[in-house]
Amino acid sequence: MTSATSETRPFPAADLGTLVVMAWSGEQPDGNMPYLLAYPLGDGENGPEGSAAAVERLLEANGLPLGDPVVDATRQPDFPVRLLVEADQAVVGMTRLNARCPVPPEWLAAVGERGHAYFLFTTRPWPEAEPGKPVEPEALAAFVGDEETLTRAAHALVPARDPR
Repeated sequence: MTSATSETRPFPAADLGTLVVMAWSGEQPDGNMPYLLAYPLGDGENGPEGSAAAVERLLEANGLPLGDPVVDATRQPDFPVRLLVEADQAVVGMTRLNARCPVPPEWLAAVGERGHAYFLFTTRPWPEAEPGKPVEPEALAAFVGDEETLTRAAHALVPARDPR
């Protein structure tokens, strides 16, 4: 095993470009699962590679590992990602980032039942899925199910809170 010292690098907010958060739900063996997908469009100052690198630094700064391990934040009260559900919207917060997205009724029902959502924040740009434009279920399934998307992402079960 090797270890490396980490240096504090300035956070390149302009490199992030546009970040998008999308909500949907899907059937699992134990019921409906609410999902949140966060991804860059790749339109930052240094293009798709710069956006991916900036997202990776953002995730690292928040202690979120990339790849397979799904972090169960429902057991970690100090987890750096917060999920607030209010007025038919999900609000995701973490250091240097707050994002809001509309959620469908079935997502609200699933998060109400489970008390958490599966949060997938990938460094992989998805320029075709622009905010405000509909995404076909097949395109979403292809992007989310792609190995590159999954291995270049942080995965976490994040507890949902309401404003009260």
